[in-house]
Amino acid sequence: MVDRPSLNEFKAAAKRLASIIVRTPLIPYRGRANDTQILLKPEILQPVNSFKLRGVFNAVVALSAEEKARGVSTVSAGNTAQALAWSARYFGISARSIMPDTAPLPKIEAVKAYGGIPVLVPTPEVFRFLREHLWEKEAYSFIHPWTNRQVLIGHGSLGLEIMEDASDIDAVFIPVGGGGLLGGVGSAIKAVNPSVRIYAVEPEGCPALRSAVDQGRPVTVECKTICDGVAVPYITAEMFPLLRELIDDVLLVSEQSVRSAIRSILWHSKMLAEPAGALALAAALQMPPKQRGKSVCLVTGGSIGIELLLEILQEKGGSLK
Repeated sequence: MVDRPSLNEFKAAAKRLASIIVRTPLIPYRGRANDTQILLKPEILQPVNSFKLRGVFNAVVALSAEEKARGVSTVSAGNTAQALAWSARYFGISARSIMPDTAPLPKIEAVKAYGGIPVLVPTPEVFRFLREHLWEKEAYSFIHPWTNRQVLIGHGSLGLEIMEDASDIDAVFIPVGGGGLLGGVGSAIKAVNPSVRIYAVEPEGCPALRSAVDQGRPVTVECKTICDGVAVPYITAEMFPLLRELIDDVLLVSEQSVRSAIRSILWHSKMLAEPAGALALAAALQMPPKQRGKSVCLVTGGSIGIELLLEILQEKGGSLK
């Protein structure tokens, strides 16, 4: 089981990351004139256009000189790989990432641009690599995208920023794939104010955490969704107890609601979110404002393929809300 990090650990990570990451603002969502209680946390403003740099850099900086010298590796749908390549370039070391061969081209090209090596394999092989701990047979220093404690602690810096900038919030909506973001941000927020509600958000087409909570144990689900950044078919046994402890509920969002949220963020906030990055807003918008209260929605990433973006923007009769 992954232990919940302490508030002091989160504060120490925030100091380490201060010169590396962008302290992203909280931006009012203006898509509904009569609903002014949603704030967006645009992590697309980070150097790699996603929150992943917080946790990954924090994990890499914690490695010993010998561990860094071996090079670093991870498994990723794209955003963790970008963050790892960026961090490796910062330290002058090599970075390799196992990625699904269906990963969006912009994510693959970005990994290369940061100096990383993307290794594309069929999606089942990506998760076999994780399930069977195949990284243990390699020379690289492996950064697990979900269960690495330093990754969680780095991600938690995001939660501290939220509580410093909006201490009166009622709820935070957090997309969940493997649970690294949820584990870090949720833990940090609950450490500051346990009464803040934490809503985990998944696409209807990949309800791994929802299914695990319903059945009381991790299970494997089928994943069919445009939200590639959270398309993880299972929650690990190490992460499940922590996630179950942190959340107030798990919300499922339809593909159409995600598409609508992407359009709305672009139109009303002039920001481009990838599908997983629009999940939190989509979930918040489907909850009655009185139930939701003052809320923060994490806009977690902005890497989306041009073909999918055009399809979403040109969708006939597509809603902006």
